[in-house]
Amino acid sequence: MCGRFNLIATELEIIEHFCLPCLPDYQPDYNIPPGQKIIAVVKLDNSSNSAVNLHWGLIPSWSKDPKIARHTFNAKAETLNEKPSFRQAYQQRRCLIPATGFYEWQVTEGDKQPYHIHQPDNALFAFAGLWDYWEDQQKSVYSCTIITTVAQAKIKTIHDRMPVIIKPDFYDCWLDKSNTVNEIADYMDYNVYQTLQLTPIGLRINSPLHNDKECLREEKR
Repeated sequence: MCGRFNLIATELEIIEHFCLPCLPDYQPDYNIPPGQKIIAVVKLDNSSNSAVNLHWGLIPSWSKDPKIARHTFNAKAETLNEKPSFRQAYQQRRCLIPATGFYEWQVTEGDKQPYHIHQPDNALFAFAGLWDYWEDQQKSVYSCTIITTVAQAKIKTIHDRMPVIIKPDFYDCWLDKSNTVNEIADYMDYNVYQTLQLTPIGLRINSPLHNDKECLREEKR
């Protein structure tokens, strides 16, 4: 799964990496939990990229209860074509979710060791995401989910799932809704994980209330 991540790049780095005109109300965030608004990149009808704020926890357009978002902040890649919550979004509403790292907890003899999983120098990358639009008589919500898959060998020592990361070469293809799900399946590729680093960190990350560089302090329990 992917239940916590960070985005600590500069505004300019994100704009240049994703070919964006601007960013909406951006502040670096060391500890992003489900349930809050996050930055996502979508492709507009004129083929340009745009950064938007989406609620992390997907609310399908047909849902009667927005509380479903508590259970849909991740979507399994293996069942995207089967699950009603994600099937249509996978076909027509794909997005990229910028990140500089994510967190997983390794269970060790009754304890848990947090890990920060990141590229060298905390370089930017992008999770594969889906988005949807929901409304009732009182409000409307744009929301998203992060796609996960079976963990690659390096990450499997910590957790059995991991987020899908899209290579920069495939950004445009992933966002282009004219590409079918069969065409984009190969873009969810393991090769991008080879350079990821797994850094043990302290327990400060456990609380979503902590949001500073101390969350990344290396500490082996």
